[in-house]
Amino acid sequence: MTAVTGADLLQAANEMTRVLLPHRERDWTVPAGTLTWSCWTTAAHVAHDLLAYAGQVTGLPQDAYLPYDLRVSPTAKPAQVLTVVHACAGLLAAAVDTTGPDARAWHFGPCDPAGFAAMGVAETLLHTYDITVGLGVPWLPPQRLSTLVLGRLFPEAPDGPAPDVLLWMTGRVELPGRARRTSWVWRAAVD
Repeated sequence: MTAVTGADLLQAANEMTRVLLPHRERDWTVPAGTLTWSCWTTAAHVAHDLLAYAGQVTGLPQDAYLPYDLRVSPTAKPAQVLTVVHACAGLLAAAVDTTGPDARAWHFGPCDPAGFAAMGVAETLLHTYDITVGLGVPWLPPQRLSTLVLGRLFPEAPDGPAPDVLLWMTGRVELPGRARRTSWVWRAAVD
C-alpha cells in the first residue's frame, strides 16, 4: 500500500479547482448531488475538514478532535471558497509532510499522518463529485487518487475501475450487480 502524501492532497485540491472554477458564476445554492447541503456549503465543508485534519496532525490529540472550527464568510463567492479549500489543503499537506509517519492523532482511534492525508483526498474528491452532480458537470475522480484512497480507507473494496468503486463505496452510485450502498465507514485508524 502506497502512503498518501501532501503532494496527493495538493493534486486533489488542484483538481477540485480545475473542475469547479469555470462554473463559479453558476448557482451554488443548489443541492450538491444527493446531499442536503448546497454546493457552496459542501465546498466550505471540504475546507473545514482539511483544516480539522491539519490540526489533528500537528496537535496530536489522542482522544478527540481539537475544539476549534473554520467559518467561511457567508458572503464568500464560490471562487473564494475554492481558494479557502486550497489553502486548507496546503496546511494539511504541510502538516502531513513534516510529521513523522509514526505520529498518531485521534480519528475514532489512532490515525497516522498518511491516514489523515487519505481522508483529506477522499473528502476533496467525493465532495467535488457531489458539487459537479449538483451543477450538472460531468466528472469522475482521477484514477490514481481514487486508487490511493481505496487502498488506505477501503481495503475491502471490490475490483473495478477505482473512480467508480470509490463512488460506490461511499454510497454515491451503483455498480453493476451491486445495489447502491446506504451506509459505509472508512478505516483510517491504525495500530
